[in-house]
Amino acid sequence: MSKVQDWNLLARDAVTLTTENISRLVKGLPFKAKLALRGLLRMQHGALAVTLPDGRRLLIEGKKAGPKAALRLNNWNLAYRALTSGTIGVAETYMDGDWDSPDITAFLELFLVNGEAVYSYAHGKGGLGRLFERVRHWMNANTRTGSKRNISAHYDLGNDFYRQWLDPSMTYSAALYSTGANDLQSAQNAKYRALAEATGIAPGDDVLEIGCGWGGFAEFAASELNCKVTGLTISREQLAFAEERIRKAGLDDRVQLRLQDYRDETGLYDRIVSIEMFEAVGEKYWPSYFSKLRQCLKPGGKAGLQIITIQPESFDQYRSNPDFIQKYVFPGGMLPTRNHLAELAGKVDLSLDKDFGFGLDYARTLAEWRERFWSVWERIRPMGFDERFKRLWEFYLFYCEAGFRARNIDVRQVVFSRR
Repeated sequence: MSKVQDWNLLARDAVTLTTENISRLVKGLPFKAKLALRGLLRMQHGALAVTLPDGRRLLIEGKKAGPKAALRLNNWNLAYRALTSGTIGVAETYMDGDWDSPDITAFLELFLVNGEAVYSYAHGKGGLGRLFERVRHWMNANTRTGSKRNISAHYDLGNDFYRQWLDPSMTYSAALYSTGANDLQSAQNAKYRALAEATGIAPGDDVLEIGCGWGGFAEFAASELNCKVTGLTISREQLAFAEERIRKAGLDDRVQLRLQDYRDETGLYDRIVSIEMFEAVGEKYWPSYFSKLRQCLKPGGKAGLQIITIQPESFDQYRSNPDFIQKYVFPGGMLPTRNHLAELAGKVDLSLDKDFGFGLDYARTLAEWRERFWSVWERIRPMGFDERFKRLWEFYLFYCEAGFRARNIDVRQVVFSRR
């Protein structure tokens, strides 16, 4: 049965919730359940079919078109936690099995497209809960020590874990499908090529890669573009994998990999590349990052960055209310807006040459990762991961996909040149 059929089936027998009948339909429910359902009536876009813990089904419809989602509540914990802890509460109740949905991406997208209309429901009203998470986020600041800790929290889950569900290139960033690629590995290669071409990498160039991951771009650039690459990482797990990869490819003479913080780099390069690393820098260190780009570029040099950005209208709320991603997936991280990037570059005399967005390609990448993750879960489980971790990782992939589909976030390839 398709997701559309699932939703139609659930919505068919539901009672439509309105301002006229809500007092009668929520009678006897817990206070926060009533508050949450009243908040849902503020939705302007799409529709939500909710199966309550007692088996009743309610339908909440906005006046405008939008995602159609279904939600099954096993108890009222989602209502409590969403109101006090925002997306963190939504995620943790999913991890605990308190609710489910036949299409979680649509459920999350529904709240993103409704934005401010359901802010009190989707982002939480509880001052103490939000204050606690804000303090936790500040404690995860990306000092040199903090950066190593925060990166290890995510990437050092183990190379074998990521090898199970990433494509053979071990690329953990947005793939580029819109140029014609039909499979994940081809789309990842297309992303590398597009960024290299936009940055103007030529044979013989000295290229610095800030955040080299498992070595995918370094191998591509050295083997296909015949340039020299210096790759920096602060993940020991990734470094060990990347070094072995480069050795097997016979590229030791063209690729040098280091366990080093980008702030300690002093060399000069024709080109700099950094793929989805800036998001982990932390807002406090954004100026230092751009200063380092300027410092390490030769005159006339260019820096090509692939960066996830957030819409300006969402930034202030996002900045002041650390979300699920910042707690569980990328501690210390912060997404910039496009305006931030232009301002930061301008302050260090870098000019913006190119800017290309492909957020829906990232949504497709995340959906592909999720399917691959599900297909190999029985191989991942014996590595020491339990069912709660499985649901955490599912939610992470659903949550990010919803953000790109709702266009609340985007991924961009931007190129800056040293004047």
